[in-house]
Amino acid sequence: MNYKNLIIWQKSDRFAIEVYKVTKKFPKDEIYGITSQLRRAALSIPTNIVEGNARNGDKELARFVSIAIGSMAEAEYLLDFSRRLGYLSEKEYEGIEAIRREAGKLLWNFYKKVSL
Repeated sequence: MNYKNLIIWQKSDRFAIEVYKVTKKFPKDEIYGITSQLRRAALSIPTNIVEGNARNGDKELARFVSIAIGSMAEAEYLLDFSRRLGYLSEKEYEGIEAIRREAGKLLWNFYKKVSL
């Protein structure tokens, strides 16, 4: 199965792209701090789906999806932290959080499906 056909990959990829866009305006002194950490967490989600999909069987896929779930939780916290620091406006936060929530629900459902 081509990972690009997976809805969960498509939503996770969109989330990662949006994270990269919103973090462009973060303070330059955060480039090695929150900006880097949030980008790594967001990008980890679709890349773990890709890697898990390339492995043999649902057991391996489930392991990588589980890692992606952890990265999703990390991104959730970092987005909220960034909002509280004023790096994201409420509107920006609400927009990206809606994308993250949707991808997170799909990711969790996908995990339940492949980990049976």
